[in-house]
Amino acid sequence: MDAKPRVISKTTNILVIGGGHAGLCAAITARELGASVTLVEAGDRAMRGGNSRHTRNLRVMHNTPTASLVDTYTEDEYWQDLLRVTGGQTNEMLARLTIQGSEPLLDWLMSHGVHFQPSLKGTLNLERTNAFFLGGGCALVNALYIYAEKLGVCIHYGEEVVDVYTTNARFERCRTSTGRCFRADALIVACGGFQANETWMAENWGPAAKNFLIRGTPYNQGIVLKALLDQGFARVGDPTQFHAVAIDARAPKYDGGIVSRLDSIPFGIVVNREAERFYNEGEDFWPKRYAIWGRLIAQQTDQIAYSIVDAKVIDKFIPSVFPAVEAQTLSSLAGLLDLDAKRLQTTVSVYNQSIRPGGYDSAVLDDARTEGITPAKSHWALPLDTPPFYAYPVRPGITFTYLGLEVDKQARVMMEDGNASLNVFAAGEIMAGNVLGQGYCAGTGMSIGGVFGRMAGTHAATQVSP
Repeated sequence: MDAKPRVISKTTNILVIGGGHAGLCAAITARELGASVTLVEAGDRAMRGGNSRHTRNLRVMHNTPTASLVDTYTEDEYWQDLLRVTGGQTNEMLARLTIQGSEPLLDWLMSHGVHFQPSLKGTLNLERTNAFFLGGGCALVNALYIYAEKLGVCIHYGEEVVDVYTTNARFERCRTSTGRCFRADALIVACGGFQANETWMAENWGPAAKNFLIRGTPYNQGIVLKALLDQGFARVGDPTQFHAVAIDARAPKYDGGIVSRLDSIPFGIVVNREAERFYNEGEDFWPKRYAIWGRLIAQQTDQIAYSIVDAKVIDKFIPSVFPAVEAQTLSSLAGLLDLDAKRLQTTVSVYNQSIRPGGYDSAVLDDARTEGITPAKSHWALPLDTPPFYAYPVRPGITFTYLGLEVDKQARVMMEDGNASLNVFAAGEIMAGNVLGQGYCAGTGMSIGGVFGRMAGTHAATQVSP
């Protein structure tokens, strides 16, 4: 760190680092409580919002139907879903705070300019659990920025924080890439993880990291996270854990967003560079299968796989933004994919012969399955035998990382000695590992960001004198 910042440019009651969903919820809440608030965002105005720009929904507990959610989704149901995907790697107290806080969050967002779609039946089977933003994540972010600006939140774009200075668990100042220094009575960090930092990712995944694609912002470098960890703030979560999905391998390195996702996997087979299947393509519905395939592919040779379907099902799923690789024979398809043709033909032949007759229905967990092969295909197993054949190259698309800062029930960041920081709070991805130790429930990340953003803004505001 530099001993002295070059410019002293801004003093405020509360400084928020990161202008995504969590940071905006924190900034608005603190400002409504009377504090002066400055928000610094690494992206420019066009790229503001971090990963929140690419989101579509948040998971919401509710005991009665709403305009955007059908039936009910109780606290215990939400908790059981979270417990199942995390395998118990979660702080129950903080998880239940997230769950309980998601219910009023929905109304709070609507009162702050965010609009939601009517309940969407058939959308990832989430019409009961997840509220979808009208216009997607960009509309959410834009609405909250408009509201924050009207409140008088001071927003600085293109200000990537490069140094953070703390003394005895207390934030003093930070320095940005432009040389500016920001001082504040309290700090709220909401600047995400480190999935866009290839060097840091490689520390945990080795050379494989160079083949990871980043679905979201290139600004998630983990600079603030690392700075605070180096200064005695407590960590939570496993640095090797991340939320990754299967995306088209032809997507850009950064910012591909949700449109790069591949939906073809359960309709055919998935093979690796050795032209061999490696996991059950028909294991489950979304969102479980949505959350597992990125990590599975990350463990394969060259971190690439190929989703292969035939003419029977090519119109049964949302197509990729890129055209499928097409061939009249499996041998020709293998040549186009640079796979061993004989191995691919053998893999397909063994798979076809293992299929047991059953009622095929892509809308339910049907009984069209395989027997006698490993891995099995539990549902939606149809022979791959009708040309033309189609393939989509697939890579891991990293959404966010789980290593973060430990927080308490007031969103205060904890220190390694077990005490809470005097004036540092956290919200969003940078502390999501407290709740999501592994796995993912669709929309939970946005719930964490909103709930802890409001919590951080509330408790930070109580510590300052506007």
